[in-house]
Amino acid sequence: MTATQRRGRRIMMTPQELDAFLAEQRTCRVATVGEDGTPHVGALWFVWDGAALWLYSIVRSKRWAQLRKNPRTAVVVDDGHDYGELRGAELSGSAAVVGRVPRTSDACPELDVPERMFAAKYFGMDEMPHDGRHAWLRLVPDSVVSWDFRKMPG
Repeated sequence: MTATQRRGRRIMMTPQELDAFLAEQRTCRVATVGEDGTPHVGALWFVWDGAALWLYSIVRSKRWAQLRKNPRTAVVVDDGHDYGELRGAELSGSAAVVGRVPRTSDACPELDVPERMFAAKYFGMDEMPHDGRHAWLRLVPDSVVSWDFRKMPG
């Protein structure tokens, strides 16, 4: 292992740190690619259940259209102002549509947990409000890279 690889391992988040970080952050950046290869990055709210990142997207968005044609995506969640405070994670894999498009209040047991989490995190509510414009994407990451520069020796 090279010195650079060892330094990288020292600033990686532990699984517990990653779970806590993803639970407290509110906005992620979702990267998609169009048919012509043009990248697109947009901000989105999300919840993390410990295994999957749940994205609640407007179904008439460029992001939604691109992910329907090519589900491969990378999502970055980051935080920090000064260099020594920077921390974040990049999760990549394929996004899968879960539930009705657009989402309605019809029962969907697979969405019970993420919707409860999302409603509490963003709306301070017990139940998810549905507006007929959004639907759910689930990203079970193939790869997760994390960093926490606060761990770097001073």
